[in-house]
Amino acid sequence: MDIYLLIPGISLVSCNILPGISDHNGVVLEVEWDEICRGPKVERIVLVHQKTDVLCLQTLRRVKLNLWAGNGSCVEELCKCYKDIIFEGIKLYVP
Repeated sequence: MDIYLLIPGISLVSCNILPGISDHNGVVLEVEWDEICRGPKVERIVLVHQKTDVLCLQTLRRVKLNLWAGNGSCVEELCKCYKDIIFEGIKLYVP
């Protein structure tokens, strides 16, 4: 079950449940947004599905992670470095 939170609550116009193909159902929310509720437009990167250069991404991850993993860093630093490696790989190898 998903929970949807709307502020303000009066922005909800309707809510419908659609039967799915499997054991899941889709929920369609119709919402009317006021100008006040809208955030500023932010440029976003949309990644192309199944167009990643997987071998290059795996090689980059393997090489960079081996450099970081052997230096005795704490878990938090390793996690941050891993995220940085993944984001770098996405910039380089995902169109």
